[in-house]
Amino acid sequence: MNKFPYKNIVIACSVNTARSRMVEGYLKDFFSSKGMDVKICSGGIASNARDGMLISLDARLAMKEDNIHLREDALSIDLKKHPNYLEQADLIITLTETHKKEVLKCLKSNDKVILTLREFAGETGNIEDPSMKGLEGFRIARDEIKRCVMKGLQRYF
Repeated sequence: MNKFPYKNIVIACSVNTARSRMVEGYLKDFFSSKGMDVKICSGGIASNARDGMLISLDARLAMKEDNIHLREDALSIDLKKHPNYLEQADLIITLTETHKKEVLKCLKSNDKVILTLREFAGETGNIEDPSMKGLEGFRIARDEIKRCVMKGLQRYF
């Protein structure tokens, strides 16, 4: 029996074209396979985050190797321009401590559960940005993201 308490999850990373999309892909796949209605979206929180950027091809290829499809037409979201996503979330997962600090700056209240992905997994540290590291760098990030997502979910299921 599941005891997962969250219904609306937002994942935040730098620009929402790679790491946060991978986390989003794994969470959507997991909750879909359980028949659970958990809303999951992601966005970028860094100063260079923009609305409308395409998802990294390397991120899509790395995830496809694990049978997770990231839509080709999916576009990035700048959470600074759309704070409503953060305000509606009951769990915010960030990829780094820096992202966590940036999210806190955008929130009107501090009553949100905000965890780095490693904290969600019961660990410490950041998930390194795979940008400019080729497909192999994205595979390494993908595998670490999957491990942390699954370890974190095991605490509830």
